[in-house]
Parts: sequence; structure tokens; C-alpha cells
Amino acid sequence: MKKILLLGSGELGKEFVIACQRLGQYVIAVDSYDNAPAMQVAQKREVINMLDGDQLDALVEKYKPDLIVPEIEAIRTERFYEYENQGYQVVPSAKAANYTMNRKSIRDLAVKDLNIRTATYSYATNLEELYDGVTLCGYPCVVKPLMSSSGKGQSVIRSESDIKMAWNYAIEGSRGDLQEVIVEGFINFDYEITLLTVTQNKGPTLFCPPIGHRQERGDYQESWQPMPMDADRLKEAQEMAYKVTKSLGGAGVWGVEFFVTKEATYFSELSPRPHDTGMVTLAGTQNFNEFELHTRAVLGLPIPEIKLLKNGASAVVLAHDSSTKSPKFSGLYQAMNSTNSDIRIFGKPSTRPFRRMAVTLTYGSEDIYKLVNKAQKLAKGIKVN
Repeated sequence: MKKILLLGSGELGKEFVIACQRLGQYVIAVDSYDNAPAMQVAQKREVINMLDGDQLDALVEKYKPDLIVPEIEAIRTERFYEYENQGYQVVPSAKAANYTMNRKSIRDLAVKDLNIRTATYSYATNLEELYDGVTLCGYPCVVKPLMSSSGKGQSVIRSESDIKMAWNYAIEGSRGDLQEVIVEGFINFDYEITLLTVTQNKGPTLFCPPIGHRQERGDYQESWQPMPMDADRLKEAQEMAYKVTKSLGGAGVWGVEFFVTKEATYFSELSPRPHDTGMVTLAGTQNFNEFELHTRAVLGLPIPEIKLLKNGASAVVLAHDSSTKSPKFSGLYQAMNSTNSDIRIFGKPSTRPFRRMAVTLTYGSEDIYKLVNKAQKLAKGIKVN
């Protein structure tokens, strides 16, 4: 049995803890607020400010974990190098956690070190530099905080009048204390995918069937697996994912995002952990879902193969109001009275507009886009009060 310190306890962390429990592991779930989803299924819980390095150090010293598993961006990740020097195992590695928690580090690694194709981009630490970046990238362009998640702080600039508002929104949405943004040229892509990539300490790098997804406000709304795509474009994505994950090192699941056109595949972002769009694998689309794959990889257990079993889709259920009261769900009976479908309620203790509270899942052999429409309808029938 391993002692696992999970830093971040959202819905992805909850499914990871469940996968760990099924293999007899001991998990301490950590977050900035109490009763976070993963805390509800872990053996122990801790509430700290993970951007406070001293609090983080004290927690590591208290538990002396076998594995330190980050699940969110807002962590003092530079401390991870010292933990590795002390003999702790950081998942997937201290380098990976540091580079991928900051869009600047991972973008520079991809472009400058690995020669991977991306959109035109620039950085800005103030409004004047953002104007310069927009001039370089042209209209429309996308602005994102260097450190954020779930689309927070992301917006599209379509004209000069949008720039100041985009700057303010990006800084407000930034996680941590970074006052810097990235501006990216817009790629007229046909679709975007997540390529779940599994690296192993004693085995080859494996790829899950590609996952298609649709976003609003920078956050995914539906995902589906497999994404029908050209074999050459998929091969390009796999080659780029292999390059960047090998450079960062370590074992685990990586959510590697790409924009795809008819002519080329473009690297977008990378998460060193299970990905929100990968919740579609909870529909049983694969022989192992992404959380089971992550658990096996970080524990050094073998993954003989990843095999597609059926088509699947997911759609998010969002809150529309802010409340600190325990949320109530209506429409569950109707939503669950449907064949080849399921729902996962995350157990978040409060709500705010557009907060992801649950996900609907559909699966079967029928056309993938019919499954997406079915998942959408099920999600729309569920209300969070």
C-alpha cells in the first residue's frame, strides 16, 4: 500500500481516489476548502493554501508520502524539486508539474526546444505589451492567463476595443500570483482533440483513442470518443505528444490538446494528469478509464494495452447561481430513465455560475454525434438548485 498526497480535490481527483481505493491505496486529499469532492472518498483530508510554500512543506513533512500527486495548477510547484531531492516521488515529475502548470514554460519547451508546431504567440506583463502581442498575432486572437484552469480568464479579442477588457479578465482569472498572459493567433481549425497519453516507467508510451470536444468560455461542454479523424493527423498528434511527455519525464496520464485542420495538427496545451474531457472514458469506452490508467501508471503497475470497447459521449451539468448551501438536483429520475446512459454527480458543496457540478454519459455502437446529442439532452434536463 502506498501513501498518496493528492494536491487538489476536485471531480477529477475524486475519480482518481476511487481508482486508488480499488487497488488498496491510502490517500490524503488536500484542497483550499473543506468537503471538496475527493475528500469525500479519501482516508484523510487537509485544508491548506497550496500557494503557501511553508504550509505545503509542513504537510509533506507531516505525512511523508510515497507519492505526491498534483491535480490543480494553483500550487507552489517549485517546491517539488526539493521534494524530489529529499527522495519523494512527484507525479509525473517535478519538471512536468512546473512546466505544465505555467503556459509559458510548456509553450517555450514545445516551440524552442522540441520544434513542435503551435499557433503564433506572445506574452504580456502589462496592457501595453498585450497591444503589441495582438499586433503580432492579428485578429481574432485568444488571451489566456499563464496559470488558470477550466477556461478561467480566457477570452477572444476581435477588435481593439476588446483588448483592455481581455487584459482585466485574464488577470482576474489567473490562478496564483502571476501577472502575465499569453496571446495566441487564432487557428481556423476543423476540430480540437484531447489525446490521452500514458507514460510508464517500465513500458512503452500508450495512446488512448482520440477524444473530440467542444468548448465555451474556454471550458469543455461535451466530449466524445473516438473522434473520427485522418490517420496522418492522428499520427502527427501522437508524435508530438510522445516528444513533449518524454522531455518532461515521469509516469502517468497526460491530457495533450491539439487543434486539427485538414493540412496539419497544432499543439495547444498539456496537463500532466487526467483531463476533464477524458471523463467520457467513465462511460466504459475503454478497457480502463483514464483514472484507472493514471493509478496504474503512477503505482508502476503494468498496462498491457488500451483498447476501445464502444463509442461514448459526455456532457456537463452546470450551476447557474451562486450559493453556499448544499446543492440539490432535479430532473434526475427523467435523466436516468434512459438506456445506455449514466450520470456522475461530483459532490461540490457550493455553486457559482457555470461551475461544473455533474456530467452525463452515453455509450453504445451508434453514431458518435447521436450519442453527443443524447448526452446534451440528458444534461439539459438536470437542474441544480
